[in-house]
Amino acid sequence: MTELGSSIWPAAVLLFFLMDPLGNIPVMLTIMKDIEPRRQRKILAREMFMALIILLIFLFAGRPLLGFLHLEQEAVTISGGIILLIIGLRMIFPQQHGLMGYQPDGEPFLVPIAIPLVAGPSVLAMLILMTTSQPGNMTNWFFALIMAWFFTSLLLQLAPFLLKFLKQRGLTALERLMGMILVMLAVQMLLDGFKELFG
Repeated sequence: MTELGSSIWPAAVLLFFLMDPLGNIPVMLTIMKDIEPRRQRKILAREMFMALIILLIFLFAGRPLLGFLHLEQEAVTISGGIILLIIGLRMIFPQQHGLMGYQPDGEPFLVPIAIPLVAGPSVLAMLILMTTSQPGNMTNWFFALIMAWFFTSLLLQLAPFLLKFLKQRGLTALERLMGMILVMLAVQMLLDGFKELFG
C-alpha cells in the first residue's frame, strides 16, 4: 500500500500541474463570460467528462500507439521534457492570449476547454511516457489520473469564487509558481532521457 501511494501522489500532482486549472481559470471565465452561470456549470461538467474520456484513451492506448509509430522510450522522455519546459516557461512568461494562445468565442464544445486546456498535449505526452516507462503500474497511473482530473474539475467549478477570493494577481502568482515547478520537472526529465540514451 505504501508503494502504491508513493507512486500515485507524485504522478497525480504532476498531471494536476500539467492540466493547469489555476492558469486556465481566467481563460475559461473569459470564454464563458456571456453565458448564464447555471449553464456555465453544465457546460464545464460536459467538457470535463469529454476531457476524461480522451485522457483515458491515451492512458490505455498510448503504448500501442508508440509501437505503431516505432518510437523509442528515450524519444518520448526527451520530447516530453521539451514540452514540459515550453509549458513551464509560458506559465512563467505568459503570452498575450494566455497559455494555449488565442481561443475562439462562443459556447465551447470539446474545444477549447476539454482540448487543449485540460487534455492538452503535455498531459497526453506524460500519460504515454508513464505507461511506456512503467507499464506494470497501470493501476497507479489510472488512479493518479482520476485524482488529478477530479481536483482540476473541482477548481474549475469553483472558478468564480476563486477569482473573487484570490483576485487576478493571486491566480497569476500561483500560476508562476506552478510554472517554476514544471521547469524543474522538465529539466529532470531531459536529464533522465539523455542518461537512458547515452548511459
